[in-house]
Amino acid sequence: MERDGQLDLYGVVAARLKQAHARVANPEVPDETRRELSRRLLVVTAAAKHDLADAARRLDLLTAELDELGIPDR
Repeated sequence: MERDGQLDLYGVVAARLKQAHARVANPEVPDETRRELSRRLLVVTAAAKHDLADAARRLDLLTAELDELGIPDR
């Protein structure tokens, strides 16, 4: 059963990463900000390969920052 929970978490993290990538790709985001956010997304993506819980935590922080920066969902 733990495996099912892991698969569910993977699906949630994957969907949220996709949404975060779309937000960062918004043309209204300044280039320098986009580069920094893209680097952070790469770190979260790499973390997801080894530790989903850590990746989800990092993604929560990044999503909160996107909200603070006023970067809208697409």
